[in-house]
Amino acid sequence: MIKEYRTIQEIAGPLMLVQNVEGVTYGELAEIRLQNGEIRRCKVLEVEGDNALVQLFESSTGINLANSSVRFLGHGIELGVSADMLGRVFDGLGNPIDNGPELLPDKRLDINGLPMNPAARAYPSEFIQTGVSAIDGLNTLVRGQKLPIFSGSGLPHADLAAQIARQAKVLDNSSQFAVVFAAVGITFEEADFFINDFRRTGSIDRTVMFMNLANDPAIERISTPRMALTAAEYLAFDQGMHVLVIITDITNYAEALREVSAARKEVPGRRGYPGYMYTDLASMYERAGRREGCDGSITLIPILTMPEDDKTHPIPDLTGYITEGQIILSRDLYRKGLRPPVDVLPSLSRLKDKGIGEGKTRADHSGVMNQLFAAYARGKDAKELMTILGEAALTDIDKLYAKFADEFENRYVSQGYDTNRSIEETLSIGWELLSILPKNELKRIKPQFIEKYFPEKSEE
Repeated sequence: MIKEYRTIQEIAGPLMLVQNVEGVTYGELAEIRLQNGEIRRCKVLEVEGDNALVQLFESSTGINLANSSVRFLGHGIELGVSADMLGRVFDGLGNPIDNGPELLPDKRLDINGLPMNPAARAYPSEFIQTGVSAIDGLNTLVRGQKLPIFSGSGLPHADLAAQIARQAKVLDNSSQFAVVFAAVGITFEEADFFINDFRRTGSIDRTVMFMNLANDPAIERISTPRMALTAAEYLAFDQGMHVLVIITDITNYAEALREVSAARKEVPGRRGYPGYMYTDLASMYERAGRREGCDGSITLIPILTMPEDDKTHPIPDLTGYITEGQIILSRDLYRKGLRPPVDVLPSLSRLKDKGIGEGKTRADHSGVMNQLFAAYARGKDAKELMTILGEAALTDIDKLYAKFADEFENRYVSQGYDTNRSIEETLSIGWELLSILPKNELKRIKPQFIEKYFPEKSEE
């Protein structure tokens, strides 16, 4: 029998204090019944003695302290999961919003799942093809990896997120692949863009979408990424699928965390964010990976906008500590018209060497990748020198490297949001670009690969 309490003592904004409660636990869900029979939901933020502090999911307007009652449900927020989730759109609390039927769940799972036990992890080693050359060729995504995208306000991370979601696949055709897409604190226009894009391309059929809008409560924003990860865990470890989880935007999640922390009057840490934000982010990110003895896997791409494009801001800073690299979008490249504006030199995938090579991508991948990095870095240096001293100060080989850098940006990095390149196409474009340079400059590629793949220029 669930007990009802008529001991609401105080309401301050989204917070409500309930006195004389028994057996209430942190994170537990509760329902408030108003005098007119309306039900509103809330979640326990703090328990001290027989007092419980709860945060409302909806507005506190119209709640009469004397005539309203609270009942605690004995469990946290749960998500009903089923293989029928694929192709469906849910809100940030797991309720269908696509005018489809209610889901008949196989089971209900607490969304606050545990990070994966390190002893149970299998090492990520299989290639995932995103169709984006700047990622596949140079900062390769590996199955079970956590690879964030660091963006800035106004940069086209939404377009890149949609492109990866619809193009990503594992090259092993026998494996089932699914995408779980969570949008946190976005506008109606952005939500409309994502849903229409997925439906237009047909990728919605293998996707589970969670949409949390900017006007939804902060407490729901904190739940949305966990909803997505819970759905991914079910599809990966119960259904044996390879799941790519894309969460955008982690900055909105962290802002909600700061808002709830301030409401609880907690001592703030850096820039006002709670001191436990590192632990909180890690408890989410570390749910991704590969598990020993399981066919499925969870690969995570969290997308975050860096406030003021500052990589040292607490959100990207802490995310970088927890994850295995980062893809960085550049405002300078965006202004130059590159789409997507991926800045490959500061970007990094720490597991890229594990997912490339013979039997995974191609035997020459590692050498081509290293040579492209080296040539582009030298080309950018040559262009800076040209800006300062003029073109006359450059040697002939420096001019070739400067030409290479321009061609590399325009042909390799900039491919648009509708081009889906196979890894063979990506490597072929890399070889075409390297043919701008003399063969004796290709010091990072084994001679047998130069012999096999270097494009011979036709005699004119």
